[in-house]
Amino acid sequence: MKTFTVLFACLLLNATAVFAADEFATAKDAEAMVKKAVAALKTNREATLGEITAKDAKWINRDLYPVVVDMTAKILAHGQNPKMVGKELIDFKDPDGKAFYKERIDLANSKGKFWQDYKFTDPITKKVLPKQAYCEKAGDVVVCAGIYKR
Repeated sequence: MKTFTVLFACLLLNATAVFAADEFATAKDAEAMVKKAVAALKTNREATLGEITAKDAKWINRDLYPVVVDMTAKILAHGQNPKMVGKELIDFKDPDGKAFYKERIDLANSKGKFWQDYKFTDPITKKVLPKQAYCEKAGDVVVCAGIYKR
């Protein structure tokens, strides 16, 4: 009976870990979200910006959502906070004092496609967590989607 109890406990822990992993987006999901948003922006920019900001289900994947900024760091679409749209955030800093939007624009101009680390509020837990965003420059905008490091 002891062996069965230990085996059952191990299986339960493993199942819980698998379920928890599926609860959050992955780096691969972030890259796919950005590529999908870049393609949609090329097809119909205004509609795509509106859908992202309206939190249309096709632009939300668990804790993952796109953000679109212009080259002055003005938010054109934000998949979690529509109040951010229209704000120019070149000097906005994360809790550690990192001006990550300024860095984002600099990286977009120098690399085009990149991963960026900073801290931001997780939409699921509402806690500030380390975040890693995948971003691509697409013409006169930068499209990003980020995963939270747990």
